[in-house]
Amino acid sequence: DPGLIVVEDVGGWDDAAGRVVALRRTRFLDLVLEEVQTGVPDQAACAQALAQAARRDPARVLPLADEDVVQLRARVACLRELLPELELPLFDEERILSEVEAFAWGARSIDELKKRDLAAHLKSTLSPAQQRALEVEAPERIEIPSGSRIRLQWEPGRPPVLAARIQELFGLRETPRVARGRAKVLVHLLAPNYRPQQVTDDLASFWSNAYHEVKKELKRRYPKHAWPEDPLNAAPVKPRKLR
Repeated sequence: DPGLIVVEDVGGWDDAAGRVVALRRTRFLDLVLEEVQTGVPDQAACAQALAQAARRDPARVLPLADEDVVQLRARVACLRELLPELELPLFDEERILSEVEAFAWGARSIDELKKRDLAAHLKSTLSPAQQRALEVEAPERIEIPSGSRIRLQWEPGRPPVLAARIQELFGLRETPRVARGRAKVLVHLLAPNYRPQQVTDDLASFWSNAYHEVKKELKRRYPKHAWPEDPLNAAPVKPRKLR
């Protein structure tokens, strides 16, 4: 019966190219008789196809390994543990996948999607109050006495890590805290070559004790750098060339 033959325009997925294509499909009931690639598929079809592709292979379709995405997920996970009253969501894989259609709107390919800012999109799904708390209580960067803004390294279940050269921390008497003061930052004190010399969550103790031993060793290797007797009252030194 010719009346059972249907011609429809649909969005198709070209897996080899990693993109959505527009197809004109001719079918008899559920039997596809012909598929011909046509023009540009509509945005809804593209978003749905990309979301389906992401469910099949999230790592291929989404920029999950992007450092901003990794750190955002870690910051939110840490703050969920430290400040449960904020009722932050868990940015696990299932929640991220549920956001793909909205994130993918207007894109046609994996390449386009990988260029988008997934971290910014995920952050936008938080309430304004949650976004403010995230920036204040689990900051991406922290300013140190030298004026440098150093990126913290976050990992769920562990204190955030601040890695900075010793000279840039002169004058910082107490260990920085996050999450409304509930957690200390773990400070990695770096030599002038940016290699860790000491790890502490008690800066006051470091300046009073370990600093003087570290100073003896490093002053011989780096005599042109500042090694004051009283680091708490010395001016911090910012490197000439930032990392």
